[in-house]
Amino acid sequence: MEAFESFVALTMEADTDDGRLVVSEAVKFPVKRRTAKTSHVETQTHGFEVDVVGARRDRLVLATVKSFFGSRGVAAEHVTRKSSSKRLNSLYAMINDPEIRDAVVGGASQRYGYPHEQIELRLYVGKFAGEKTGEHERLIREWGAAQLVGAGAIRIFGLKDIMATALKVASSKTYRDNPALVAIKVMTAAGILVPPIDSD
Repeated sequence: MEAFESFVALTMEADTDDGRLVVSEAVKFPVKRRTAKTSHVETQTHGFEVDVVGARRDRLVLATVKSFFGSRGVAAEHVTRKSSSKRLNSLYAMINDPEIRDAVVGGASQRYGYPHEQIELRLYVGKFAGEKTGEHERLIREWGAAQLVGAGAIRIFGLKDIMATALKVASSKTYRDNPALVAIKVMTAAGILVPPIDSD
């Protein structure tokens, strides 16, 4: 699991809207797609990866995670498929391509035994493009709220959402050997993080 994904997994484990989630690492789902050939029908199977999977009795969460800290950030035109760059749009294919996301939800339903209406899609973002204005974040959240797939809207989580939950989890005195928690506690002990968090 990549470093930022470990923070996301930590917050998903602490999901308390309707109960905690059991979290696993990335899972690939095979999706058959028709090729561009016009002379005859031909399909190819590609594996599409869900970065983090969370589950509880009545909910399966399939999460796409994009940190993008060293770049422009997650841009609205790519998430919503309005960019002329097919390559950049395809970075979010699991949530923005109806054919792929329906196939992934169907594959997850078949593999794990959850009905479609209990499967939720999420996008976790480390850095949104245009942070100063917040315009990209606003547009992406609006787009996600308008999508209807599986359990309903695609939920969008930004860095503030992720870290608020991670800091709350880190304040517990219960020991857990988790790299994200250790990073938070190390920074706290070094006086980098404020407000202070109780350390073990």
